[in-house]
Amino acid sequence: MTPLRRLLLIPLAAALTAIGGLAVTSAPAAAVTSQFRGVNWAVLGDNFSTGPLVVSGLSASDSNATVRAKANALYDDMATIGVNTVRLPINTHTVGTAWWEAYRGAIDAATARGFKVILAYWEDGAASGGRITNIAAWNTMWSRVTYLYGANTNVYFEPMNEPHGYSSAEWRTVAANWMSYHYSAVPARTLIGGTGYSQDLRDVCNDSRFNGTLLSFHHYAFFYSAMTYDAFRTHIQTRLGNCASRAVATEFGAPMSTGLNYADANSTDNFVRHIRAITQVMRDNRMGGTYWPAIGGKPTGTSGYDYYSMFALSGSGTDLNLTVRNNSGRDRLRYGWGL
Repeated sequence: MTPLRRLLLIPLAAALTAIGGLAVTSAPAAAVTSQFRGVNWAVLGDNFSTGPLVVSGLSASDSNATVRAKANALYDDMATIGVNTVRLPINTHTVGTAWWEAYRGAIDAATARGFKVILAYWEDGAASGGRITNIAAWNTMWSRVTYLYGANTNVYFEPMNEPHGYSSAEWRTVAANWMSYHYSAVPARTLIGGTGYSQDLRDVCNDSRFNGTLLSFHHYAFFYSAMTYDAFRTHIQTRLGNCASRAVATEFGAPMSTGLNYADANSTDNFVRHIRAITQVMRDNRMGGTYWPAIGGKPTGTSGYDYYSMFALSGSGTDLNLTVRNNSGRDRLRYGWGL
């Protein structure tokens, strides 16, 4: 998510191959992304960190086996609402460390059950202000990740979450260079974020260097002034450009602990109108999405949890449980997924 809140069908076209380090593109991928029915599993306090990323429910002292057991307990509960995808954060202080060997249990537990995993890079000191400031560290991290998971068809790669420090042209060059460098990252399993806070796909969509990729899109009510339901739908569809068929809404969310009724088509609440609008656009375009967050995120006030979180976490050890905070929010999310 942003610092403000810390917020395939199979592709029918050949993607991008590496030939002597040069990127060769084909016609745009024609994909439908409704197979991504997902949530974000985040750090409590948010994923922007200059240390290892220990997502909510895990402990830095956990072994790989313990992480896997905890993850499976949580995935069991996520699956009851239709989840088949989890978006997980990575950074340069996690990958390649002892914690990485344990944290991989969350990735491997997901893929073993057939879940898709989106690995997304969050700013961590190797990036600052929405820009990569240590290219070497960033590339070293991604080389390790793509070497391990490049052949795993359930793992997807998102080079950078919310690259808001770049102009459109700068970001597209950074992303294109990443693809050329990390040639084991199959373009059809790569999600390139939109410009700004990943909130506008039009320039990336129209750049032929990304014809073979998927696209990562973020949209929150707090990004913008209040709108009507119809205005939100138009706003979202406009920023998807011509690439809704390749887009995954990797972040969107709203309060789930305040009793809002997301089933109310006549609601005047801006959050309700927003969630109803983005889930309608998703359904209309057969577009997948990963809700922000399942658990974790930036705690709201003194509550100890992010009030956008879809689930309340309970239990101890490896006996962890998730309880839906808002049934109408869950139902609207499932509607957006096409369920």
